[in-house]
Amino acid sequence: MGILRRAYDTVWAFLYKMASPRFFYALATRMIPWLAVATAVLMGVGLYGGLVTAPTDYQQGESYRIIFIHVPAAWMSMFTYVFMAFCAGVHLIWRMKLADVMAACAAPIGASFTFLALVTGSLWGKPMWGAWWVWDARLTSELILLFLYLGAIALRGAIDDQRTAGRAVGVLVLAGVVNIPIIHYSVEWWSTLHQPASITKFDKPSMHPSMLIPLLEMAIAFQLYFFTVLLMRARNDVIAREQQSAWVKELVAPK
Repeated sequence: MGILRRAYDTVWAFLYKMASPRFFYALATRMIPWLAVATAVLMGVGLYGGLVTAPTDYQQGESYRIIFIHVPAAWMSMFTYVFMAFCAGVHLIWRMKLADVMAACAAPIGASFTFLALVTGSLWGKPMWGAWWVWDARLTSELILLFLYLGAIALRGAIDDQRTAGRAVGVLVLAGVVNIPIIHYSVEWWSTLHQPASITKFDKPSMHPSMLIPLLEMAIAFQLYFFTVLLMRARNDVIAREQQSAWVKELVAPK
């Protein structure tokens, strides 16, 4: 129990330190270049593997290669919303301002991932299904996710007081979490055109390693990209919110 107690205290001490805007700004500044380089390298490797070295699919031909963008974007659309909901919950419960900053900065990124997933899905659907759009359960629930992102962004912009906006958006985001399992399990709960999971079956994935490995590389690259852009946006947001603080005035003061 003593070890667990010390681990618990260590985690909370780190979270308490992370709640400091000054500490977060310094940490983000150090991390952004490393994350950006890792994103660029892994993105390049994943794209080369998916678009050049991966073999042609025997059923879908070359059109299947859009999955190397579509699938990571779809995964990140859901991951980002769950991340945003977690931050919103932390802000509502513990009034941690930095959590609200992270939730606010994650929303436009998540909306971009969702839009990219819908567009690339339509590009794939036209040759496979013969239509740009069908009211499929997976597609419809993903479209609802985009509306949830846009609603959170619009609601925050419509309220002048940041604290009130943070609470209102937090409630909306947490209510929308119910859509995430609907997106994930829609192909199992309903009869849909969308293909079932072929990648997340880690006991026996349906994809050949020559296709699966580049796809996983792209998924990690997209996640690194998310954290890179999130930290960049959050760092700027922190400066804007704390512009009257002594440490910000010291930071921007001419040398």
